[in-house]
Amino acid sequence: MSTSVSRGLGRASLALGAALASTVLCATVTAAAPTGVGAVAGRGSVKGTVGESACPVVYFDLGETLVHTADDGSITYLPGAAPYLRALREHRIRIGLITNVPPSWGTTDAERAARLRKEVDAVWKDSAPFAWEDFGDRIFTPRTEAERKPAPVLWQRARAESGRCRLVFQAETAEEVEVAASLGYVPYQVGQPHRPEFLPVGLVQLLGHRPH
Repeated sequence: MSTSVSRGLGRASLALGAALASTVLCATVTAAAPTGVGAVAGRGSVKGTVGESACPVVYFDLGETLVHTADDGSITYLPGAAPYLRALREHRIRIGLITNVPPSWGTTDAERAARLRKEVDAVWKDSAPFAWEDFGDRIFTPRTEAERKPAPVLWQRARAESGRCRLVFQAETAEEVEVAASLGYVPYQVGQPHRPEFLPVGLVQLLGHRPH
């Protein structure tokens, strides 16, 4: 791990540690507040639907973070992913994807996202459809092979579209989490033992209140 990545991950870990220390307080506030009150609105210029809170924004990798591809090629939600996305939606927290797809799938993020949706939906086997609508236009994909993760470009592009919002990135690979941390994202590696499947929603809300 490079020195810059280590420092970035260290700073992000401090922020996450402070959030973890406030879990009980945050849970109390969240339970007492009306839906959507927990996140701070108006601090960034993030685009989205009416009623969503502006900050924070939670970005995910897709494969083996939110969905799993079986040996037969079918795709389903990973355990806990569907209810987690639903909880973020209920709290009006914006979400996005930062994921690798072939650059040949389109000339714009929108075109490549549409092809991604088509490919996933064609082999989707879960009882509930994948929550594409929740991601809006916040699906960032490589325009060239050089932009493929772990190159930093996709995270940088997502940050440029997120104003001053605090950003979270959740993925299953340590390398991607480390790169995101070095770029100022609050990192969370999913699929680790003895910890929640995803960064708890209450902590995401709390991070939205903390100074960037």
